[in-house]
Amino acid sequence: LSSFDTVTTLILSRLASFHPFFEVIPEIFCNFAETSSIAMRYFLELRYNGAAYCGWQRQSDAPSVQHTVERTLTTLLREAITVTGAGRTDTGVNASYYVAHFDTSAPVADAARIVYKLNLMLPPDISVMRIAEVSPTAHARFDAVEREYTYFIRNRKSPFWRHAAWHYYVPLDMEAMNRAAEALTRYDDFTSFAKLNSNNKTNICRLSHALWQQDNQATMRFTIRADRFLRNMVRAIVGTLVDVGRGRYTPEQFEDIIRSRDLSRSSAGAPAQGLFLSDIRYPETLFERADR
Repeated sequence: LSSFDTVTTLILSRLASFHPFFEVIPEIFCNFAETSSIAMRYFLELRYNGAAYCGWQRQSDAPSVQHTVERTLTTLLREAITVTGAGRTDTGVNASYYVAHFDTSAPVADAARIVYKLNLMLPPDISVMRIAEVSPTAHARFDAVEREYTYFIRNRKSPFWRHAAWHYYVPLDMEAMNRAAEALTRYDDFTSFAKLNSNNKTNICRLSHALWQQDNQATMRFTIRADRFLRNMVRAIVGTLVDVGRGRYTPEQFEDIIRSRDLSRSSAGAPAQGLFLSDIRYPETLFERADR
């Protein structure tokens, strides 16, 4: 408590010796003071098209999704808001599902109305789906137990997929690409797909799923899940798997690249616009996606 609170509590305690009514006031006052100083924490579910942004993370010299959301929340809630995201996405990468958290000094009275107003104020390439109160200790990044990315490749030109897929017109052997992708779940060191000078404490990631699917005659979709991902890792994996699909590498050679832990052996990263962060999972007792 502040010095003012301490003095007030002392005065009320002295008054209690003269009248029983004052006996309960110090406790009530203390509880109120302690409660009013605790920030409320909220998880924010959103999605964005990353074409116009340098990525999620705030940058001093380029627009970012984080800064755009923070600025809008600060204006709407009339207090300085800092938003913490579940992780970085690179320049041009999209998110069909993303989670961030922020704190407020007072409860958000009508979350649905705040979501409505946020979507009116945010640019058209960012939308908020839900705001949900969580534990004051819940953390959007550190409490996530699994992340999922999806990558789209189109073999036919479409203006509507311009910022949502890699337009690649060479025929690909999806069966060979899936045989190669199976190897990803058998290893946990992905140094061969880690961006140089990214200051990773470790290149260990535990992958649980990696699969190519044909959505229709024009669209292939790659889905990959892990507890964490390295910067540029998914795009490097996709670029190398595409080289398997076009016959540059065999599935066995792809596995050799993983084992080598040598970045120079992997292919160039696939373009950013085809990549989507598509899911983030948390312990069910902490937070669960609304539309799961």
